[in-house]
Amino acid sequence: MSKITAVIKGIHGWVPDYVLTNEELTTMVDTNDEWITSRTGIKERRILKGEDQGTSVIGTNAVKGLLEKTDTDPQDIDLIICATTTPDMLFPATANIIANEVGAVNAFSYDLQAACSGFLFALSTGAQFIETGKYQKVIVIGADKMSSIIDYEDRTTCIIFGDGGGAVLLEPNEDGYGVLDAILRSDGSGEPYLHMKAGGSRRPATHQTVDEKQHFVYQEGAMVFKFAVTNMADISEEIMKKNQLSSDDIAWLVPHQANRRIIDATSDRLGLGNGKVMLNIHKYGNTTSGTIPLCLFDYESHLRKGDNLILSAFGGGFTWGSIYVKWGYDS
Repeated sequence: MSKITAVIKGIHGWVPDYVLTNEELTTMVDTNDEWITSRTGIKERRILKGEDQGTSVIGTNAVKGLLEKTDTDPQDIDLIICATTTPDMLFPATANIIANEVGAVNAFSYDLQAACSGFLFALSTGAQFIETGKYQKVIVIGADKMSSIIDYEDRTTCIIFGDGGGAVLLEPNEDGYGVLDAILRSDGSGEPYLHMKAGGSRRPATHQTVDEKQHFVYQEGAMVFKFAVTNMADISEEIMKKNQLSSDDIAWLVPHQANRRIIDATSDRLGLGNGKVMLNIHKYGNTTSGTIPLCLFDYESHLRKGDNLILSAFGGGFTWGSIYVKWGYDS
Protein backbone atom coordinates (compact mmCIF):
# COMPACT_ATOMS: atom_id res chain seq x y z
CA MET A 1 0.00 0.00 0.00
CA SER A 2 1.27 3.44 -0.94
CA LYS A 3 2.04 5.99 1.76
CA ILE A 4 -0.81 8.41 2.46
CA THR A 5 0.14 12.07 2.19
CA ALA A 6 -1.94 15.20 2.68
CA VAL A 7 -2.44 16.99 -0.62
CA ILE A 8 -3.69 20.55 -0.97
CA LYS A 9 -6.90 20.31 -3.00
CA GLY A 10 -7.70 24.02 -3.04
CA ILE A 11 -6.65 27.42 -1.75
CA HIS A 12 -8.60 30.62 -1.18
CA GLY A 13 -7.56 33.97 0.24
CA TRP A 14 -9.40 37.03 1.49
CA VAL A 15 -8.39 40.58 2.41
CA PRO A 16 -10.49 43.56 3.54
CA ASP A 17 -11.42 46.31 1.11
CA TYR A 18 -9.77 49.21 2.92
CA VAL A 19 -6.30 50.00 1.57
CA LEU A 20 -3.85 51.80 3.88
CA THR A 21 -1.19 53.29 1.61
CA ASN A 22 2.24 54.59 2.49
CA GLU A 23 0.98 58.05 1.63
CA GLU A 24 -1.79 57.82 4.23
CA LEU A 25 0.69 56.58 6.83
CA THR A 26 2.70 59.80 6.38
CA THR A 27 -0.27 61.67 7.88
CA MET A 28 -0.19 59.41 10.97
CA VAL A 29 3.51 58.96 11.76
CA ASP A 30 6.87 60.46 10.78
CA THR A 31 7.71 58.46 7.66
CA ASN A 32 7.59 58.59 3.86
CA ASP A 33 7.05 56.26 0.94
CA GLU A 34 10.74 56.01 0.01
CA TRP A 35 11.76 55.15 3.58
CA ILE A 36 9.13 52.41 3.88
CA THR A 37 9.67 50.93 0.42
CA SER A 38 13.46 50.83 0.63
CA ARG A 39 13.42 49.07 4.01
CA THR A 40 10.48 46.71 3.61
CA GLY A 41 9.22 46.59 0.02
CA ILE A 42 5.72 47.49 1.22
CA LYS A 43 3.53 49.95 -0.68
CA GLU A 44 0.15 49.29 0.94
CA ARG A 45 -1.66 47.02 3.34
CA ARG A 46 -5.31 46.06 3.96
CA ILE A 47 -7.17 47.01 7.14
CA LEU A 48 -10.33 45.40 8.52
CA LYS A 49 -12.58 48.17 9.78
CA GLY A 50 -15.97 48.19 11.51
CA GLU A 51 -17.47 47.26 14.85
CA ASP A 52 -17.05 43.67 16.08
CA GLN A 53 -14.97 42.73 13.04
CA GLY A 54 -12.35 40.20 14.17
CA THR A 55 -10.05 37.65 12.61
CA SER A 56 -13.00 35.26 12.25
CA VAL A 57 -14.35 37.55 9.51
CA ILE A 58 -11.18 36.99 7.49
CA GLY A 59 -11.15 33.26 8.13
CA THR A 60 -14.86 32.82 7.41
CA ASN A 61 -14.62 34.58 4.05
CA ALA A 62 -11.55 32.54 3.11
CA VAL A 63 -13.20 29.23 4.04
CA LYS A 64 -16.49 30.05 2.31
CA GLY A 65 -14.58 30.81 -0.88
CA LEU A 66 -12.58 27.61 -0.49
CA LEU A 67 -15.66 25.43 0.00
CA GLU A 68 -17.34 26.97 -3.03
CA LYS A 69 -14.40 26.62 -5.42
CA THR A 70 -13.70 23.01 -4.35
CA ASP A 71 -17.41 22.11 -4.36
CA THR A 72 -17.10 20.82 -0.79
CA ASP A 73 -20.03 20.32 1.56
CA PRO A 74 -19.13 21.99 4.88
CA GLN A 75 -20.73 19.05 6.72
CA ASP A 76 -18.01 16.80 5.26
CA ILE A 77 -15.19 18.75 6.96
CA ASP A 78 -13.60 16.75 9.80
CA LEU A 79 -11.28 19.34 11.32
CA ILE A 80 -10.53 23.08 11.10
CA ILE A 81 -7.27 24.52 12.43
CA CYS A 82 -6.90 28.30 12.54
CA ALA A 83 -3.39 29.69 12.88
CA THR A 84 -3.69 33.19 14.33
CA THR A 85 -1.95 35.60 16.68
CA THR A 86 -5.03 37.83 16.88
CA PRO A 87 -7.98 35.63 17.88
CA ASP A 88 -11.38 37.27 18.20
CA MET A 89 -11.12 36.59 21.95
CA LEU A 90 -9.23 34.29 24.30
CA PHE A 91 -12.11 31.84 24.08
CA PRO A 92 -13.92 30.41 22.31
CA ALA A 93 -11.34 29.64 19.65
CA THR A 94 -11.61 31.65 16.46
CA ALA A 95 -11.68 28.32 14.62
CA ASN A 96 -14.88 27.44 16.51
CA ILE A 97 -16.49 30.69 15.39
CA ILE A 98 -15.44 30.11 11.77
CA ALA A 99 -16.72 26.51 11.81
CA ASN A 100 -20.10 27.73 13.00
CA GLU A 101 -20.24 30.51 10.41
CA VAL A 102 -19.52 28.19 7.48
CA GLY A 103 -21.77 25.33 8.65
CA ALA A 104 -19.00 22.83 9.44
CA VAL A 105 -21.19 21.23 12.08
CA ASN A 106 -19.37 17.89 12.11
CA ALA A 107 -15.87 19.31 12.46
CA PHE A 108 -13.91 19.84 15.63
CA SER A 109 -11.75 22.93 15.57
CA TYR A 110 -9.06 24.78 17.45
CA ASP A 111 -6.59 27.66 17.19
CA LEU A 112 -2.81 27.38 16.90
CA GLN A 113 -0.45 30.25 17.79
CA ALA A 114 3.11 30.40 16.48
CA ALA A 115 3.24 34.03 15.32
CA CYS A 116 4.35 34.39 11.69
CA SER A 117 5.21 30.68 11.46
CA GLY A 118 1.68 29.74 12.51
CA PHE A 119 0.43 28.61 9.11
CA LEU A 120 3.39 26.25 8.67
CA PHE A 121 2.90 24.75 12.13
CA ALA A 122 -0.84 24.34 11.46
CA LEU A 123 -0.28 22.87 7.98
CA SER A 124 2.13 20.28 9.35
CA THR A 125 -0.31 19.42 12.14
CA GLY A 126 -3.31 19.16 9.83
CA ALA A 127 -1.34 16.99 7.41
CA GLN A 128 -0.64 14.44 10.12
CA PHE A 129 -4.36 13.94 10.80
CA ILE A 130 -4.68 13.01 7.11
CA GLU A 131 -1.53 10.84 7.02
CA THR A 132 -2.73 8.65 9.90
CA GLY A 133 -5.99 7.95 8.09
CA LYS A 134 -7.94 9.59 10.91
CA TYR A 135 -9.60 12.23 8.74
CA GLN A 136 -10.45 12.77 5.07
CA LYS A 137 -10.99 16.54 4.89
CA VAL A 138 -9.05 19.07 6.96
CA ILE A 139 -9.09 22.84 6.52
CA VAL A 140 -6.06 24.85 7.63
CA ILE A 141 -6.46 28.62 7.98
CA GLY A 142 -3.84 31.32 8.42
CA ALA A 143 -5.41 34.68 9.29
CA ASP A 144 -4.65 37.76 11.35
CA LYS A 145 -6.10 41.19 12.07
CA MET A 146 -2.76 42.73 12.96
CA SER A 147 -4.20 46.25 12.93
CA SER A 148 -5.87 45.37 16.25
CA ILE A 149 -2.50 45.15 18.04
CA ILE A 150 -0.50 47.84 16.21
CA ASP A 151 0.34 51.30 17.55
CA TYR A 152 -0.07 53.68 14.63
CA GLU A 153 2.25 56.15 16.32
CA ASP A 154 5.12 53.62 16.27
CA ARG A 155 6.75 53.72 12.86
CA THR A 156 8.88 50.65 13.59
CA THR A 157 5.76 48.47 13.45
CA CYS A 158 2.84 50.31 11.88
CA ILE A 159 4.46 50.42 8.44
CA ILE A 160 4.86 46.64 8.37
CA PHE A 161 1.62 44.91 9.28
CA GLY A 162 -1.75 44.42 7.60
CA ASP A 163 -4.87 42.26 7.83
CA GLY A 164 -5.75 39.22 5.75
CA GLY A 165 -5.49 35.48 5.37
CA GLY A 166 -6.27 32.33 3.50
CA ALA A 167 -7.28 28.69 3.84
CA VAL A 168 -6.36 25.35 2.26
CA LEU A 169 -8.26 22.06 2.01
CA LEU A 170 -6.25 18.92 2.73
CA GLU A 171 -7.29 15.46 1.55
CA PRO A 172 -5.54 12.06 1.38
CA ASN A 173 -3.30 11.23 -1.59
CA GLU A 174 -1.35 8.09 -2.49
CA ASP A 175 0.41 9.37 -5.63
CA GLY A 176 3.24 11.27 -3.96
CA TYR A 177 1.73 14.76 -3.95
CA GLY A 178 1.12 17.09 -1.03
CA VAL A 179 2.99 17.87 2.19
CA LEU A 180 6.09 15.70 1.92
CA ASP A 181 8.34 17.01 4.69
CA ALA A 182 8.51 19.66 7.41
CA ILE A 183 11.23 21.03 9.66
CA LEU A 184 9.91 23.26 12.44
CA ARG A 185 11.85 25.07 15.16
CA SER A 186 11.34 27.40 18.13
CA ASP A 187 13.55 29.30 20.56
CA GLY A 188 11.97 31.07 23.52
CA SER A 189 15.08 33.16 24.13
CA GLY A 190 13.81 35.41 21.35
CA GLU A 191 10.97 36.69 23.55
CA PRO A 192 12.60 40.05 24.44
CA TYR A 193 12.92 41.09 20.82
CA LEU A 194 9.39 40.54 19.51
CA HIS A 195 6.37 40.27 21.77
CA MET A 196 3.28 41.95 23.23
CA LYS A 197 3.99 42.97 26.80
CA ALA A 198 0.48 42.79 28.32
CA GLY A 199 -2.87 41.09 27.84
CA GLY A 200 -1.91 37.58 28.91
CA SER A 201 -1.94 35.87 32.30
CA ARG A 202 1.50 37.24 33.21
CA ARG A 203 0.37 40.83 32.88
CA PRO A 204 -3.44 41.17 32.61
CA ALA A 205 -4.96 44.38 31.32
CA THR A 206 -5.02 47.33 33.72
CA HIS A 207 -5.36 51.08 33.32
CA GLN A 208 -1.58 51.25 33.56
CA THR A 209 -0.90 48.67 30.83
CA VAL A 210 -3.35 50.44 28.51
CA ASP A 211 -1.93 53.89 29.25
CA GLU A 212 1.60 52.60 28.64
CA LYS A 213 0.58 51.03 25.30
CA GLN A 214 1.63 47.56 26.39
CA HIS A 215 -1.07 45.87 24.32
CA PHE A 216 0.67 46.59 21.03
CA VAL A 217 3.39 44.69 19.18
CA TYR A 218 6.88 45.48 20.49
CA GLN A 219 9.79 44.78 18.16
CA GLU A 220 13.52 45.34 18.16
CA GLY A 221 13.88 45.40 14.41
CA ALA A 222 17.63 44.92 14.06
CA MET A 223 17.71 41.77 16.20
CA VAL A 224 14.62 40.29 14.56
CA PHE A 225 16.06 40.97 11.11
CA LYS A 226 19.34 39.28 12.03
CA PHE A 227 17.65 36.14 13.36
CA ALA A 228 15.12 36.00 10.50
CA VAL A 229 17.68 36.31 7.71
CA THR A 230 19.82 33.53 9.15
CA ASN A 231 17.14 31.08 10.22
CA MET A 232 14.79 31.33 7.22
CA ALA A 233 17.69 30.74 4.85
CA ASP A 234 19.24 27.98 6.97
CA ILE A 235 16.06 25.95 7.40
CA SER A 236 15.04 26.31 3.75
CA GLU A 237 18.44 25.03 2.68
CA GLU A 238 18.22 22.23 5.25
CA ILE A 239 14.92 20.89 3.94
CA MET A 240 16.19 21.01 0.36
CA LYS A 241 19.33 19.05 1.25
CA LYS A 242 17.33 16.56 3.30
CA ASN A 243 15.12 15.83 0.28
CA GLN A 244 18.00 15.98 -2.23
CA LEU A 245 16.57 18.99 -4.03
CA SER A 246 18.64 21.48 -6.02
CA SER A 247 17.61 24.98 -7.03
CA ASP A 248 16.72 23.57 -10.46
CA ASP A 249 14.20 21.22 -8.84
CA ILE A 250 12.30 24.05 -7.11
CA ALA A 251 9.42 25.68 -8.94
CA TRP A 252 8.62 28.22 -6.21
CA LEU A 253 9.90 29.54 -2.92
CA VAL A 254 6.88 30.61 -0.85
CA PRO A 255 8.37 32.84 1.85
CA HIS A 256 6.69 34.58 4.74
CA GLN A 257 6.18 38.18 3.63
CA ALA A 258 7.90 40.01 6.48
CA ASN A 259 10.48 42.10 4.67
CA ARG A 260 11.66 42.19 1.06
CA ARG A 261 15.31 42.11 2.12
CA ILE A 262 14.78 38.94 4.19
CA ILE A 263 13.01 37.31 1.24
CA ASP A 264 15.82 38.27 -1.16
CA ALA A 265 18.47 36.94 1.22
CA THR A 266 16.66 33.61 1.50
CA SER A 267 16.20 33.22 -2.26
CA ASP A 268 19.85 34.15 -2.89
CA ARG A 269 20.99 31.54 -0.36
CA LEU A 270 18.97 28.88 -2.20
CA GLY A 271 20.23 29.98 -5.61
CA LEU A 272 16.77 30.94 -6.83
CA GLY A 273 16.10 33.86 -9.15
CA ASN A 274 13.26 36.32 -8.61
CA GLY A 275 11.19 34.37 -11.13
CA LYS A 276 10.87 31.53 -8.61
CA VAL A 277 9.87 33.58 -5.56
CA MET A 278 6.27 34.38 -4.62
CA LEU A 279 5.95 38.04 -3.66
CA ASN A 280 2.93 40.11 -2.64
CA ILE A 281 4.37 42.04 0.29
CA HIS A 282 3.97 45.26 -1.69
CA LYS A 283 0.17 44.77 -1.69
CA TYR A 284 -0.56 43.40 1.77
CA GLY A 285 2.43 43.96 4.04
CA ASN A 286 2.98 41.39 6.77
CA THR A 287 -0.29 39.62 7.60
CA THR A 288 1.55 37.27 10.02
CA SER A 289 -0.17 33.84 9.77
CA GLY A 290 -1.86 34.95 6.56
CA THR A 291 1.12 35.65 4.31
CA ILE A 292 1.87 32.17 2.95
CA PRO A 293 -1.74 31.17 2.12
CA LEU A 294 -2.25 34.60 0.52
CA CYS A 295 0.83 34.00 -1.64
CA LEU A 296 -0.43 30.58 -2.71
CA PHE A 297 -3.81 32.11 -3.53
CA ASP A 298 -2.32 34.97 -5.55
CA TYR A 299 -0.04 32.62 -7.49
CA GLU A 300 -2.47 29.72 -7.84
CA SER A 301 -2.85 30.23 -11.59
CA HIS A 302 0.93 29.78 -12.00
CA LEU A 303 1.05 26.47 -10.15
CA ARG A 304 1.20 23.17 -11.98
CA LYS A 305 0.70 19.61 -10.77
CA GLY A 306 4.02 18.23 -9.57
CA ASP A 307 5.63 21.61 -8.84
CA ASN A 308 8.06 21.50 -5.92
CA LEU A 309 7.40 24.27 -3.41
CA ILE A 310 9.48 25.32 -0.41
CA LEU A 311 7.41 27.16 2.19
CA SER A 312 9.46 29.12 4.71
CA ALA A 313 8.68 31.42 7.64
CA PHE A 314 10.09 33.11 10.72
CA GLY A 315 8.13 34.62 13.59
CA GLY A 316 8.11 35.98 17.11
CA GLY A 317 8.87 33.63 19.92
CA PHE A 318 11.13 32.88 18.05
CA THR A 319 9.53 30.35 15.71
CA TRP A 320 10.63 29.30 12.25
CA GLY A 321 10.24 26.46 9.80
CA SER A 322 10.13 25.14 6.27
CA ILE A 323 7.79 22.71 4.52
CA TYR A 324 8.33 20.81 1.27
CA VAL A 325 5.13 20.57 -0.78
CA LYS A 326 4.59 18.86 -4.13
CA TRP A 327 1.64 20.67 -5.68
CA GLY A 328 -1.29 18.39 -6.44
CA TYR A 329 -3.32 19.99 -9.23
CA ASP A 330 -3.28 22.21 -12.31
CA SER A 331 -5.11 25.45 -11.72
